[in-house]
Amino acid sequence: MTLQMAYQNAYASLGPDLSEDAEFDLSCLFEHIFGAPRRAPGNSAREADSAKLAAFNALAARYKAGEPLQYLLGMWEFYGLPFEVGPGVLIPRPDTETLVETALRLLKGTAAPAVADLCAGSGCIAAAIAHARPDARVYAVELSDAAFPYLVRNLARNAPGNAEAICGDALAPPPLPPLDLVVSNPPYIARAEMETLSPQVRWEPEMALLGGEDGLDFYRALPRIWMPLLCPGGYIAFEVGYTQADTVAGLLGRSGYQSCSVERDLAGIRRVVWARRPKD
Repeated sequence: MTLQMAYQNAYASLGPDLSEDAEFDLSCLFEHIFGAPRRAPGNSAREADSAKLAAFNALAARYKAGEPLQYLLGMWEFYGLPFEVGPGVLIPRPDTETLVETALRLLKGTAAPAVADLCAGSGCIAAAIAHARPDARVYAVELSDAAFPYLVRNLARNAPGNAEAICGDALAPPPLPPLDLVVSNPPYIARAEMETLSPQVRWEPEMALLGGEDGLDFYRALPRIWMPLLCPGGYIAFEVGYTQADTVAGLLGRSGYQSCSVERDLAGIRRVVWARRPKD
């Protein structure tokens, strides 16, 4: 069987109810297995290696069953850096790069800042900040036994000298030095919304998605719990769901934070809320 036929057969096997991303996703899997773009010259004549063909067809079957492309590839890029991903860890998304950019802007002018990333998951936020600020010390806190190995490996790959993985509960802070910034993309999906998620998203760990009955549990708790660890004048910044910005801003204000602001992502969605601990 030629490479061209291998792709065509796999695409046909996905059935009629294809997502708009199916062609791109299957092309990524093709290149991942065969090491060449599916439209490369010669694919119509080149024979597919039998072992690779079997591997490609197996991935196509898993994709048809709803498993996310990122899990099938095992790696995904975030903020220009490679991150290992797989079952048990939240997939890094472009929306979250807005949180990284906000964090880096808030840290401008602060020498050797100390940063905590709560509910760190794959470590994409912590690693991106640490990679961009080699003088920073970044502490990535993650409770999940399934996600923690990904966190350790991704920090070692992308920020080996200045990021530390901490296995712990963000709701029970570990001993840390005074922090200049606390940053988090916590679980923020309401329980009723969980059933409306796409099949691909439902492959991701509920622990990283479900934010309580209304999606706000972590936004209520984290600002209060972590304020004592922030330096006077230090910042806290959250990623939020597309309808949550005003509510989270209000929670930060009632927790004693000042100068609250909202940042939009590239799609124009109000994606990040940040505020400042008052200076003593």
